[in-house]
Amino acid sequence: MSGLSGNYGSALYSATLSENLTDRIYNEMTELEKVFEAQPQYLRLLSAANVSKEERLGLVDDCLSGKVHPYILNFMKILTEKSIATHYSDCLKAYRERYYFDNGIMPVTAVTAVPLSASQSERLTEKIASISGKKIILTNKVDPSCLGGVRLSYDSKQIDGTVSHRLKEVQELLKLDASKAT
Repeated sequence: MSGLSGNYGSALYSATLSENLTDRIYNEMTELEKVFEAQPQYLRLLSAANVSKEERLGLVDDCLSGKVHPYILNFMKILTEKSIATHYSDCLKAYRERYYFDNGIMPVTAVTAVPLSASQSERLTEKIASISGKKIILTNKVDPSCLGGVRLSYDSKQIDGTVSHRLKEVQELLKLDASKAT
């Protein structure tokens, strides 16, 4: 995330915080990101130097006016005026980081060999929440090379309890033992 995107996202968060709109804006921005992911050419068009600023701003009005909160509409106009609409996701990431921090939310990624069942996801979420004291947003990614177990990633930390990791540890121990024997 560029510093500029982080500044814009953080500034929007500060503005919404002062008016108690953080939840609404976060939810609308997240939904809007899904639309942009489905139509990435739209953000490229809003940042295109060969399209006049007035035309680009008109596109923002046509597509978003009356459909999103005025803060988001104006935010998109600022990004369009600066020809940085393609950085929307980075701005949202900065907004999300502050939103999660202020609301005690911690995203956690669980990498497993097979998808977690609903009950496994629920139990894992509850366990992490009880340990961390935070609301957990759990994402399950499947990586068959794990063989079994789970690798958790959160707050720039990783706990690896996968079978493949344990096998690597055993392999390293065997290498150490073999080198001592010679």
